[in-house]
Amino acid sequence: MLAILFKTLPFFALIALGYWAGRTRFFTQEATAYLTKFVFYFALSAMIFRFAANLELAEVWDLNLVLAYLSGTVLVYLIATGVGMIRRLDMPTTAVEAQCAVIGNAGFLGLPMLALLFGPQAIGPVMLVLATDLIVFSSLIVILISIGQDGRMSWAVLRTIPMGLVKNPMIVAMSLGLIWSGFKIPIPDPMNDFLTILGGAATPGALFAIGASLASKSAERLPIAGWLSFCKLVLHPAAVAVSALLIFNVDPFGAAMVITCAAMPVAGNIYMLAQHYGVAPQRVSAAILVSTALSIVSLTAVIAWIS
Repeated sequence: MLAILFKTLPFFALIALGYWAGRTRFFTQEATAYLTKFVFYFALSAMIFRFAANLELAEVWDLNLVLAYLSGTVLVYLIATGVGMIRRLDMPTTAVEAQCAVIGNAGFLGLPMLALLFGPQAIGPVMLVLATDLIVFSSLIVILISIGQDGRMSWAVLRTIPMGLVKNPMIVAMSLGLIWSGFKIPIPDPMNDFLTILGGAATPGALFAIGASLASKSAERLPIAGWLSFCKLVLHPAAVAVSALLIFNVDPFGAAMVITCAAMPVAGNIYMLAQHYGVAPQRVSAAILVSTALSIVSLTAVIAWIS
């Protein structure tokens, strides 16, 4: 495990550097927001497009892998929802907690880390995890919050869901890359160099942005943050591992990638959703902070195990 720790340490060191920059105000919240926007819309999208354009859909699509990840995720989602109902939380707060329990930072942390640690072949499984998270669970939380706050489901809210997916640069980059690959269009050298240079900024930029954004997170509601971190870092990868290895017989490498994605800390975009709808942003903030700190050990252990 020590050897794996030395491999993962530079990733967490970049997060720590971003945290220091945000904490000392060397990087303001506004600067962090612009860096995050650059990574999200440009660097990470370039990386995803370049990898997807060099893959064939047959190499990426794996129904058993999707079903294994989805079933393990749904199980933990239901556990978190059940605990929320026992605690008599309202529907929006329960939905936000369940989202924290299963949606990890596969985009900003998982994609760059696994691509560097395991090579381009890791991109396909990670993209399937990202697509599942965005299409299924990002849509579900909007629906549940809307029903909880308004008492009904409006068509106006339903219309925003496909528009949100179409406007997501990771979905767009993934789709365009696979279309490019499907037509077997070669990537010209200047374009490939451009994408390589721009995509190369995704890893350091994303990790630094994670750290800088954590500096603005609070550590309130620690017992709840601890429970949600346990769900995300322990229950979620365990459920996906059982589903992938024992039920759906996913190939070993694909199983390893989805298990590692499930072991990622709570995703930062949940905080933006919670803040936008005014639903428990403090507990989401604490869950992101605590799970990211604990993942230095837990994620390293999972990677050591799957390796």
